[in-house]
Amino acid sequence: MTDTIDAIRNTTLTGSEILWATLVGEGVSTVFGYPGGAILPIYDALRKFPIHHVLVRHEQGASHMADGYARASGKVGVCMATSGPGATNLVTGLATAMLDSIPMVAITGQVSSKVLGSDAFQEVDITGITLPVTKHNFLVTRAEDIAPMVRLAFQIAQDGRPGPVLVDITKDAQQASCIFNFEDAAPPPARPHPMLRAESGAILQAIELIKNAKKPVILAGHGINQSGAEAEVIAFAERMHIPVASTLLGLGSFPASHPLSLGMMGMHGESWVNNAIQEADLLLAFGMRFDDRVTGNLASYAQNAKKIHIEIDPSEINKNVKVDVALIGDLREVLLTLLPMLPASSDAAWLKQINASKGEAAVRDIVNLPDNGHLYAAHVIHDIWREAVAAGRETETIIVTDVGQHQMWEAQYFRHNAPRTLVTSGGLGTMGFALPAAIGAKMAAPEKDVWVIAGDGGFQMTAAELSTIVQEKLHINIAVINNGFLGMVRQWQEAFYDKNYSCSPILSPDFVKLADAHGIPAAHITQRKEVTPIVTKARTGSTPFLINFSVEKEDGVYPMIAPGSALHEMVRRPNPLIETAED
Repeated sequence: MTDTIDAIRNTTLTGSEILWATLVGEGVSTVFGYPGGAILPIYDALRKFPIHHVLVRHEQGASHMADGYARASGKVGVCMATSGPGATNLVTGLATAMLDSIPMVAITGQVSSKVLGSDAFQEVDITGITLPVTKHNFLVTRAEDIAPMVRLAFQIAQDGRPGPVLVDITKDAQQASCIFNFEDAAPPPARPHPMLRAESGAILQAIELIKNAKKPVILAGHGINQSGAEAEVIAFAERMHIPVASTLLGLGSFPASHPLSLGMMGMHGESWVNNAIQEADLLLAFGMRFDDRVTGNLASYAQNAKKIHIEIDPSEINKNVKVDVALIGDLREVLLTLLPMLPASSDAAWLKQINASKGEAAVRDIVNLPDNGHLYAAHVIHDIWREAVAAGRETETIIVTDVGQHQMWEAQYFRHNAPRTLVTSGGLGTMGFALPAAIGAKMAAPEKDVWVIAGDGGFQMTAAELSTIVQEKLHINIAVINNGFLGMVRQWQEAFYDKNYSCSPILSPDFVKLADAHGIPAAHITQRKEVTPIVTKARTGSTPFLINFSVEKEDGVYPMIAPGSALHEMVRRPNPLIETAED
């Protein structure tokens, strides 16, 4: 790609050519998008540049693909769309990326600058619309500004707390010409936030709290992956012998198989994890934001615990939970500062206490029930994990989930031992996310096994992207957890609305026939004994494969914290079920 930039340095190019040249210079090799009138000059110029364009079936799919690409690779994902409805169809994906701090750049075409504001055909104020759901956005009306603005967009998307940036380019700017020089378009070095420095006094306070704690817990968040601090977190936990609880997006940042790993916290977290947090005398929040699904009722959250918050975004400090010490900065850098200053600890009493509670407080684990002819979603997900382990592909498998019950079951029953192996929408909870995001993940990591795990409701929202999978010849495996309901809605209706299942039963097409219509082989599974053989067949094949798992219709995700309840006030799986900590 350097050769491409060198060959066109200081030459006159159209704005459209400048866009592609700048993307090449930023290291972009794949773009997800959908053409239209206001962006056609850009698409016309694509043939001159070594970038692969993935044609989506809906612009929302493009934004989720760019998101999945970024989550799986750690690089900036890029999507594009035309003006008007094409641009507005990106909004849900931008909001998804914004809430989960995903680096993404969206390019949109816009009507010519001379008709801006005239309600021209397919004109919308997309920068105004996306202002709340982007880290920053730009309206570019001159060819001379395209390279500087795009380069700045990439810097903003990656610098500090990552996030999505939108660049809206008018059609006349795409068609005009000017001299291009990639180096001259470089933005000035990013200036760190004035607060982005862990003060020495705060460091000393944190060290004292850590040294004196008897019941500490590390809260491992998504920021660990974003910082690349996985090794430092492991070193910190091992040095101080502190157990680690994970947020949903933090799963995989600390190995699930590690002796200090407790599992997932929060609304559907393990009971012993939530109880440990409530009993702790010190919480160390590593790159997490204390969202409501993690804390439960704030008034009763970890009342006896001192709290240390390591966070790159100063606006998150004391936003939800008041903390005793704030260490503002990049997590990896802060931990590298702390580690040499802390004496090693070997006190195992606290961890023993937590582990002892598992025997009486373990999840009433469906996967350990004898096969009684019922197929549970937990069976499916756990067996996908078992098969990956048996094949030696556990850390080479990326699971991309949609949102709902199956998402929580995946978090409970697939044990993630490597970072970037779970791709899921956390903050926004976007149904329809999984299938397109998996396309992005597979494009980012073609050597890995990629599984979509989606419910029958969310899958139908973006099922058209099956054709994108076929067109791109991607080996992606799809597990549809089909219970005939909008499952999480039904569970809440059962628990809080007197079993009034209003509008939650959902009719679906025959997913096997739907897959066949797209040219994708598929199977329908109803028994647990059939799960592992079909999973192996899908994984070892060379084409995409869809499996429709017909699971128990009215199963629920447990434990569960009811709205307004404290973190330790969990609703448990109803009896009679075998309760065990084994497996």
